[in-house]
Amino acid sequence: MSDEEPPPPKRRWTNRQVTLPSGERQLVQKVKKKKLKESSKNWVQRQLNDPYVARAQAEGMRARAAYKLIELDEKFHFLKRGMRIIDLGAAPGGWAQVAVQRGCKVVGIDLLPIDPLPGATFIEMDFLDEKAPARLINLLGGPPDLVLSDMAANTTGHQQTDQIRTGALAEAAAEFAIEHVAPGGAFVTKAFQGGLEAGLLARLKQSFATVRHAKPPASRAESSEVYVVAQGRKG
Repeated sequence: MSDEEPPPPKRRWTNRQVTLPSGERQLVQKVKKKKLKESSKNWVQRQLNDPYVARAQAEGMRARAAYKLIELDEKFHFLKRGMRIIDLGAAPGGWAQVAVQRGCKVVGIDLLPIDPLPGATFIEMDFLDEKAPARLINLLGGPPDLVLSDMAANTTGHQQTDQIRTGALAEAAAEFAIEHVAPGGAFVTKAFQGGLEAGLLARLKQSFATVRHAKPPASRAESSEVYVVAQGRKG
């Protein structure tokens, strides 16, 4: 989601008159491509120069975000073969791809459609839908050993608003993890500088043996995102 491509440039219609052979004048419409916004130009340039984008293409990964999960796991070692995992905000499937490669069973959810991935089940649904938690756990076959969340709200262009909205999704993911993660399990979520709301962070610390913040190298330096890693779900 954070690695989605920006929308294609919008087209606009302009009117002009042409003279027909009969001498009549007729109004016609001509399509003009709108120039790329500066933010879109910057995004394209950044993608072209990003070594993680090139690496993802070379290694057949669905998104550069896969390397964020790989680097977090190299630091905290929370991915273990045979785990049952719920992946929140799963599109385009980069994190699920890593988890499946590590021998885990994955059920993912996103508002966007996700291409099929052997070893994973994806549902196109709003995680905030009250029916979503039960459906995820039913598809998984029981409580998750690990909940992953790389959810990000659709951007509005206003940085503070976007951070607040994505922070709310992280907090919803944390509430889900506190309620459903199996004993000994873990929870990893995207947050922003400052992390989760203090009260919720305190609840995570009560529910998990360790709660730490990290910014993996694959997370762009200019991004304010950080990740919260909670491990050792208490019984």
